[in-house]
Amino acid sequence: MKIQDIMTRDVCIADPNQTVREAAKKMSEIDIGLLPIAENDRLVGMISDRDIALRCVAEGKGPDAFVRDVMTRDVKYCYDDQNVEDVASNMAEQQLRRLPVVDHDKKLVGIVSLADIAMDRDAALSGAALRGISQPGGVHCQSRGGARAA
Repeated sequence: MKIQDIMTRDVCIADPNQTVREAAKKMSEIDIGLLPIAENDRLVGMISDRDIALRCVAEGKGPDAFVRDVMTRDVKYCYDDQNVEDVASNMAEQQLRRLPVVDHDKKLVGIVSLADIAMDRDAALSGAALRGISQPGGVHCQSRGGARAA
């Protein structure tokens, strides 16, 4: 099965010249934690609720900062004609819960999530992807062996 068979096609996008407030409002309205950023019909970045917390709020930037100043520029993506198994394996390896989907002209055509893979009813595939995605990515005080509350 191909990614184009399970991906979400109706993807809400943001513009790099929008403010973080506008992007966050859009994220809130449609109850998502990640927005692709497109400019001239090309994927140029992603902004997540984590980007807003770490690159905007934690660095003292206000809600009127531009999306381009806090977005993730190194975007991982997949092609719409890739096999679901290959993409799920890549998501596990890269520890990504969602990937933008592009065509071979690099035009954004959708987004695929771990939930899309799970809904495809392949429990072994989605379970393997979830295990890979859920591996600790570094030292965290909330991970196993981390700091304890006093």
